[in-house]
Amino acid sequence: MPSDVLDRAAAPNTGEDQVFVMLTVADQTCGVPVETVRDILGEQVITRIPLAPPEIAGSLNLRGRIVTAVDLRRRLRLPPAPAGTKPMSVVADNGGELYALLVDQVSEVRSLKADSFERNPATLEPAWAAFSRGIYRLDDRLLVVLDVGKLLALSGEG
Repeated sequence: MPSDVLDRAAAPNTGEDQVFVMLTVADQTCGVPVETVRDILGEQVITRIPLAPPEIAGSLNLRGRIVTAVDLRRRLRLPPAPAGTKPMSVVADNGGELYALLVDQVSEVRSLKADSFERNPATLEPAWAAFSRGIYRLDDRLLVVLDVGKLLALSGEG
């Protein structure tokens, strides 16, 4: 089911509005298809997992279920958050497994016109382009539509 949602988000001429959870990572506005989001959490206790890749912040307990937490700043090769920053978790479903995407802020759920969707511009940073399905140009900023499946494919590519 999540891949169908992402395919619709990548298809600008479906005529359907696309609905995204809007979030921020290192001052960049991003969107995750709302259908993939299961929870939004404030700061959580995260248990480090020994020998995990650096982008894996650890795991957290979500109502008795262990959820892998992925640090999007590390995944996108961005600098660490300023000291004292409390990340939020966007819990996303990917293939029936839950993952917590650690982000700087979650702002709103927003519906956008499918025909306003654009492919990644050539000027988009390669680290962002590797995990983006495309963009929306909003009034005052660029919204990068994140590909949750690619973000969670932690085999070292990207």
